[in-house]
Amino acid sequence: MVRSDSYRKQCVIDDQVALLEVIDTASQERYSAMREQVLRVGQGFLIVYGIDNRDTFTEVTSTHKEILRIKDRETFPVVIVGNKLDSKSENDRVITEQQGMDLAQTLGCKFIETTVRERINVDEAFFELVREIRRFEALSQRPNASSRNPCMLL
Repeated sequence: MVRSDSYRKQCVIDDQVALLEVIDTASQERYSAMREQVLRVGQGFLIVYGIDNRDTFTEVTSTHKEILRIKDRETFPVVIVGNKLDSKSENDRVITEQQGMDLAQTLGCKFIETTVRERINVDEAFFELVREIRRFEALSQRPNASSRNPCMLL
């Protein structure tokens, strides 16, 4: 199902081709079943908040918890994104860059600030997410130590 708030893009990241399927689930609480399905099948997520909106910042933690719950994992590829660097003045900012970095570190996620309007760091946010997905998949495919050196009791 392709909607106006979703698109696909092929790009090269670190000399490897990646096909990004981007689905914007912001402001879609009424479509909670669809949102849960997107979270269930997604390989990684950007959690975006407005640096000029404390409410969106406080939702980051619950969204992250929801992803981990649906994925039934303790960790998963997520990048926290502070958006709207293009706010009219520094007075519009209510979330500092340090607060964003601290939250991302607490959640075990990467962090970046962007502005969609001026296209600052937008591609970099997606590229960093792809790198996180690749790291996660590589770690998930590594055999654990116990499978390499099985212990036998006789």
